[in-house]
Amino acid sequence: MSELYAPPFGLAYWAGVALLLFARGLDFLSTWIATPSLLLEANPIARRLGWQGGIAVNLLVCLVAAMIPFVAVLISVTSVLVAARNFQAAWVSRTMGEYEFREHLEEQFGRADKRLVLGCVWAQGLLYSAVGVAVVALTNDLMAQAVGGGIVGFGVAIAVHSIHYYRRARHVLSDKERVSQFSEPR
Repeated sequence: MSELYAPPFGLAYWAGVALLLFARGLDFLSTWIATPSLLLEANPIARRLGWQGGIAVNLLVCLVAAMIPFVAVLISVTSVLVAARNFQAAWVSRTMGEYEFREHLEEQFGRADKRLVLGCVWAQGLLYSAVGVAVVALTNDLMAQAVGGGIVGFGVAIAVHSIHYYRRARHVLSDKERVSQFSEPR
């Protein structure tokens, strides 16, 4: 098998489909455990698609991406790392409840220094990305580079989606503050 292309319906293709279904399935499972209503979903596209739309799009992505093993591995690594991160907080959101967990996060965002929050988010994303870049740079093996690319993708996803979620939470907080200003007796 060429590492660049897996002809549809060959053994390598089906191995790629299986890998992608497993990895994307873990991402879906971890998301469902953390936020069945998608209330806590940081990815606006995933939130807009919902569960049914997300499953349909991901099945198509799996069937297409499996034709390029490099892409299949890259997507799978990113997906498994995202699932691991989702599982990290899933038990808390399920224990507290999605709405209460979101309220708790919004409260903490409101108390925290914006520079501290954004600095920590960017540091986490950059550190993951640095590991991925090192893997890509220090090997000539295409599959190892795909793993490194997947780690970089995870680092970028952390930074982008965490900042989007933070901005959305801050927006909700400012709306609540405006409403409470007008609802409190003077």
